[in-house]
Amino acid sequence: MGRVEIHRANPSGRDLAVGDIHGHFSRLEAALARVDFDPAVDRLFSVGDLVDRGPESEQVLAWLAKPWFHAVRGNHDDYAIRFAKGNPVDADNYRQNGGGWFMALPEERQGEIGAALELLPIAREVETARGPVGLVHADCPLPDWRMLCDQLENPESRRAAGELEDQCIWSRRRIEEQDLAPIRNVRAVVVGHTPLRQAVALGNVYHIDTAGWLPQGRFTLLDLATLEPVGGDPVLVIPPERGQG
Repeated sequence: MGRVEIHRANPSGRDLAVGDIHGHFSRLEAALARVDFDPAVDRLFSVGDLVDRGPESEQVLAWLAKPWFHAVRGNHDDYAIRFAKGNPVDADNYRQNGGGWFMALPEERQGEIGAALELLPIAREVETARGPVGLVHADCPLPDWRMLCDQLENPESRRAAGELEDQCIWSRRRIEEQDLAPIRNVRAVVVGHTPLRQAVALGNVYHIDTAGWLPQGRFTLLDLATLEPVGGDPVLVIPPERGQG
């Protein structure tokens, strides 16, 4: 599987996107049941961070096997990949951020989960009637979606590829700076990574991690056709400034 995966429009059902799951798959199932999610026709797109912090992280393999579930790679998923491959990680930081469950697994099981997570693309693009919608975990670090996809798939070097991937799965620059500049050549980009009380759209970048993995949080299920949450609070849309774009 490449770094970017393209999905044709869904002619039969809904395409929903969900924020960070963090090992709380039972809570996610309950949220899907409340909106009458039908796996026979509907699809669910995850912006990553499938594991860590929650008690059901090991269920990630079962979820990745579901034909209607499609995720991008988050920073916590990437942490597990690197740990399983023996790459240097800050073990104390990993444990403090919920990775203790993975570190305690037998090496063979770590390898199995790490290999499955490594198949996750960095970006996904979903066709909708109103134009394509992109998904990455943390941010689109380039001003043009096509440019991002091209550079992910055809990097100038291994180092350049690693730097761009890291920005896609780690960066909080846009939300920290309240950057309203829209991403060109895409209807919207949907991200997670930064937990918020309410889903927020900065320009055409939708931040939908509303901390469903915390007791006081909830999962936002964003309909990619309408860019509106299903059965939840509306997105706080902050329009782009005049002259930008």
